[in-house]
Amino acid sequence: MHLSTPLSLSCAQLSYSWQDGTRVLRDLDLTVGPGRTGLIGPNGSGKSTLLRLLAGELSPDAGSVRAAGQVGHLPQNLTLDTALRVDEALGIARTRAALHAIESGEVAEEHFTAVGDDWDVEERARAALGQLGLAHVGLDRTTGELSGGETVLLRLAALLLRRPDILLLDEPTNNLDRAARHRLYDTVTAWNGVLVVVSHDRELLALVERIADLRDGEVHWYGGNFAAYEEAVAAEQEAAERRVRAAESDVRRQQRELSEARTKLVKRARFGKKVQASGSQPKIVAGEWKRKAQESAGKHRIMHEQRLESARERLEEAEELVRDEAEIQVDLPSTAVPRGRQVLIVREAELAHGARATLEAYGPERIALVGRNGSGKTTLLRTLAGQLQPLGGEVAVQVPVRYLPQRLDVLDDELTIVENVARLAPRATNQHIRSRLARFLFRQRRADRVVGTLSGGERFRATLAALLLAEPAPQLLMLDEPTNNLDMASVRQLRDALAGYRGALIVAGHDVPFLREIGVTRWMRMAEGELTEADPEEV
Repeated sequence: MHLSTPLSLSCAQLSYSWQDGTRVLRDLDLTVGPGRTGLIGPNGSGKSTLLRLLAGELSPDAGSVRAAGQVGHLPQNLTLDTALRVDEALGIARTRAALHAIESGEVAEEHFTAVGDDWDVEERARAALGQLGLAHVGLDRTTGELSGGETVLLRLAALLLRRPDILLLDEPTNNLDRAARHRLYDTVTAWNGVLVVVSHDRELLALVERIADLRDGEVHWYGGNFAAYEEAVAAEQEAAERRVRAAESDVRRQQRELSEARTKLVKRARFGKKVQASGSQPKIVAGEWKRKAQESAGKHRIMHEQRLESARERLEEAEELVRDEAEIQVDLPSTAVPRGRQVLIVREAELAHGARATLEAYGPERIALVGRNGSGKTTLLRTLAGQLQPLGGEVAVQVPVRYLPQRLDVLDDELTIVENVARLAPRATNQHIRSRLARFLFRQRRADRVVGTLSGGERFRATLAALLLAEPAPQLLMLDEPTNNLDMASVRQLRDALAGYRGALIVAGHDVPFLREIGVTRWMRMAEGELTEADPEEV
């Protein structure tokens, strides 16, 4: 679509609430021009909702959206009919059928109308699939034959075929393996229209040209990629904390001066009474002196009270600039495994779907499990967790083990966080559970929230807490794609929690920067049905 006006996407005074009345956005103004923009913010801040509003999939309660160009939107949660053919998912089935009819000799006008100028539709479709690593996917196959990651790429290929001017991507790398992620990175880098991407993938955010931080209903802009954003925010927070310290010092000084003013007022009142009682001054003179002294002292006190109030207001303003991104504080000595103690033996294990694995793990090793989607990583973890039985070979876990699956379906949605933890730690007292949950940022009444009402990040934190606080304490912890659907703050909180974990750890994932940050000591790759040691430099 070629436009005489510059490509842009904007909203003015945009407001939106969910059906239950929860306000998501209020009077939001936003304008995005050509180039790559990363949209970030805490879980629940409204990023996905904003993209759906910008794409026209939701109607705002108030305000307007204006798109100077055709918009394409890749949502975070994709649901495709498994019986749908690939050409139907690409939106070219009708054109393709008409093209085949013409090629077979049919000359009905409706076929030519359906094709229009799109005579190369199949070539373009195969090129788009090939660009995203789906060259092996035939147009007549069904989507049910594709993996979750391939489905995401197929949906993106459908968008690219429409040649939109504005592309909105919502957590596009969540279900992608390393190879697929790099194809997506190439697509993003080559994009020359307007692109807005919501993501927690730091490698993807390294490719953007600006960051829009949606926080407390407002967007704050930062030039450069995510690394530049982190530097800018760190500088902002350092300055904000200095302002808080200065404001706190000013409040203490004003409190001290007000106390001194009140003391002077009391002393003057006592002195006036003494003078008046002594009779050394005429009553009229003593009374006037007392009145003036009280008036002067009163004005002095009021002045200091006003200064104290102003100092407190400046402190509140300074505190508002400091981000509240609390860290999880976890110390779990009961999870400790002596160095060198064997925790896991897997010998020539035959797994479901044909994969094979041999692995020995010792405490407190931290093992990263990498490999393409569908290679068998989740199958291996489920086998180690006892959810699947090996078809042959030996699998022996020699310490208490807990497994955190991608679906986060460990907890009961109908129970509170406290009740869920109590199920896994029946001997722990309510007070002990609550004190432990406070370290996972579920303090006081927050611990009584029903799990089904939690946001994605909160649910992950509650699930992690329940597994780590379970009895017996897990000395082998296995996590499957743990950073999927977590915002940046939640990823940092997970990293902090794992820093306090003292047992053996196996993490399956594609987020290599995160895996390096948690101190992985050993890399294993599942590929072509075999589990092998991987070179960390080649991951």
